[in-house]
Amino acid sequence: MIKKILSAQFLVLALFLVLAQNAKAQEEKSIPKLRFLMNGALELGGDAVATVGFTNGDSQRVNAGQGISVGVGGELSLFAHEQFRIRGTVGIKYVTTAADNAHIRLTRIPLILTGNWVIKDHWRVGAGIVSHQAIRFNSGGLGNDFSLTSPAGPVFEVAYKGIGLSYTVLTYTDELNGTYNANAIGLTFSGVLPKRN
Repeated sequence: MIKKILSAQFLVLALFLVLAQNAKAQEEKSIPKLRFLMNGALELGGDAVATVGFTNGDSQRVNAGQGISVGVGGELSLFAHEQFRIRGTVGIKYVTTAADNAHIRLTRIPLILTGNWVIKDHWRVGAGIVSHQAIRFNSGGLGNDFSLTSPAGPVFEVAYKGIGLSYTVLTYTDELNGTYNANAIGLTFSGVLPKRN
């Protein structure tokens, strides 16, 4: 299943490259532009990697796909009209619980590389690959801490100006080979410096 998803993702990237080549043939001047990229996301989804119980009887799930993330990287715009853009970022993704006596959290380092096609200077459609590194659940001293691993997976995004929706497909594996769906749907934010004219 993962091989099929990754194959489909590479086909989408190949389609972007073909579209970019067609646009290049229509351009008189092709000067690549590299800009500093900042991004963030609020994401929901995935299986519970842990459930935290509280003294009042309530409980809270720590979901594999859930969290807030921030990242930095670069955006390479190709062709004079900058219709095709390659974006790459590294960041941190974090989720915590409502516990007030311990800092219980799930952290990971997302690496994202996408090809993006811009329509009418405002709409952006992107597809690419995401990898979560250093996935760590910390119980805040109330239980066992553990690490998870994940192979790379596809990510898709549709955005208007700097605000978009994303969908990420990932699976986490724990130290005992248990698997967790880490798929996430997110609200994304991004911007570049220097700004476009």
